[in-house]
Amino acid sequence: MDFGTEFRPVTVQPQEIESLSFQMITEELGEHSFSSLEYPVVQRVLHASADFELGRSLVFHDGAVEAGISAILQGKPIIADVRMVEAGIAKERIQRYGGEVRVHISDPDVIAEAKALGTTRAIIATRKACAQAPGGIYVIGNAPTALLELIRLVKEGLAQPGLVIGMPVGFVSAAESKEELRKLDIPYITNIGRKGGSTVVVAAVNALSLLAVRRAEGELG
Repeated sequence: MDFGTEFRPVTVQPQEIESLSFQMITEELGEHSFSSLEYPVVQRVLHASADFELGRSLVFHDGAVEAGISAILQGKPIIADVRMVEAGIAKERIQRYGGEVRVHISDPDVIAEAKALGTTRAIIATRKACAQAPGGIYVIGNAPTALLELIRLVKEGLAQPGLVIGMPVGFVSAAESKEELRKLDIPYITNIGRKGGSTVVVAAVNALSLLAVRRAEGELG
């Protein structure tokens, strides 16, 4: 294959590219305190972002990965804050166990209520999801207001998420919303600081679904 440049890729085989990438990630990350279940999530986040500062800043509530695996195998829904997150999730692995990916940000009733109340669609979408999806996995990569609303609903006993993957990116309330999440005693995966985004939370979900498949097939203790 002629790439029209002097540089030639190490390999053009997809599986080999991924394997080499994971090897490089392990070597560059070096020593860490992540558990054997947490590390595959960190690895996928690093593979998607190439950001070691972000990867090292990941924080896992005790049992968060187990909670995510369990929710997927029980067919609990995954609630995404925006369509971009929904698009990136490997849905076949979720649907295999009866689950589905939902996103309410563009629902007509959400848009109308947000306009009437003068608030964000992310807040109203979160309220709608919490009323319909107890035990679901809430995946927030873009809207700090969604994460803060979810936290409020948890504190008031109006939301019972199976897992929260909260890593919204941005400047206004992004880091602060994650700090508030870390104060809760519920299963969560988050990070410290402003970084995050759709790619990052999608990588975390896809890592969990791969672990769920391994658990279901007896490859994971």
